[in-house]
Amino acid sequence: MAAAATSSTAAVLGGARFSAVGPLYHRRPSLLLSPSPHRSFSSASLNLSDVQKFSALKTRATSSEETSSSIVTEELLADLKQKWDAIENKPTVFVYGGGAIVALWLSSTLIGAINSVPLLPKILELVGLGYTGWFVYRYLLFKSNRKELAEDIESLKKKIAGTE
Repeated sequence: MAAAATSSTAAVLGGARFSAVGPLYHRRPSLLLSPSPHRSFSSASLNLSDVQKFSALKTRATSSEETSSSIVTEELLADLKQKWDAIENKPTVFVYGGGAIVALWLSSTLIGAINSVPLLPKILELVGLGYTGWFVYRYLLFKSNRKELAEDIESLKKKIAGTE
């Protein structure tokens, strides 16, 4: 019986044989089925009424989530359709979208090439850590510097929005 267990295990594991599998099974098969000594199953008992309460709560939560998500989805699709109809030059959108996809592919290829150089990724990680430390020291550590950063961000927002 132990030889059969060992050979079937070896077949499942792709021919690898483990000497502990056969003799352990042969000596004490009850080890495979016995519960862990650290677990206590007496505190895990549930009444039938508790199970019914949990299933009712689960059903209610699922039904309300589905209706709210379908409403949000319909609103999102209506909003997107309205914005798409408002666009006058639709081929430009496709050109920009295609350009963004090509730029994403090109940057992924470039990062893959940089990552294949043995020492360069670790050097770039150190540069990133150094810049992060400098940024924290320069802008986030002191209250006056945080105010300066907030003002710089607000002025940048105004420049982008065109309100300045």
